[in-house]
Amino acid sequence: MSFPISDWPDVPAALIAEVRAFVRIDHEADDAAIAAFLRSAASLCEDFTGQMLVARPVTDMLPARHAWQKLKRLPVQSITTVEQVAANGIASPLAVADYALEIDSDGIGWIRLHRSDGGSRIRVTYASGLAVDWDELPAGLRQGIVRMAGYFYANRDGVDAGGPPSAVIALWRPYRRMRIV
Repeated sequence: MSFPISDWPDVPAALIAEVRAFVRIDHEADDAAIAAFLRSAASLCEDFTGQMLVARPVTDMLPARHAWQKLKRLPVQSITTVEQVAANGIASPLAVADYALEIDSDGIGWIRLHRSDGGSRIRVTYASGLAVDWDELPAGLRQGIVRMAGYFYANRDGVDAGGPPSAVIALWRPYRRMRIV
C-alpha cells in the first residue's frame, strides 16, 4: 500500500550528507542516487511500519455509508475536505452537518455520514504522517532509513552482501503498526 516514490517530499541535503558519512564517501557526485535510495528506503520503512513518515496530503474514496469508516493511512493529522461524488464523477462538498469526523488516540481517522444526497461515494482529503518534515522523524526511523539507503548504495552494482542489515528491522520494529483488514 505504498505511495509512488515520486510523491515523496524533497530529501534535504543534511539527510544525504548523513548517508554519505555512513558509507564514508567524501564527494557529492552520487547525491542524486543517494536521494533516490533514501526515498526507496523511506518507502520500505512506511510499508514495514504501516505508517506514513513525512506528512503529506492523501485522498481516499469511500462508499457513502452511515456507519463509521476508517481512513486508509496512518497517522492522520487533520481531515480537510469531505465531498460527495455522484455516479457521473462530479464532486460536491458536503455540509459539516452531514458528517462526523474523528481522529482517535492511535491516529486512525474515522468518518460517518449523517445523511447523503444520493452519491454512491465520498472523497475525503486529509494529511497523514508521523512528522511534518524529514528532520522531525523519530531517531530510530531516521537512522534505519539512513542505514537502508547506505545498504542500497553499497550494493548498487548487484553484489549482495547477504541481505539488508538486521539493525534496520530492529530500529523500525518499535514503530510497526499491524492492521487487520
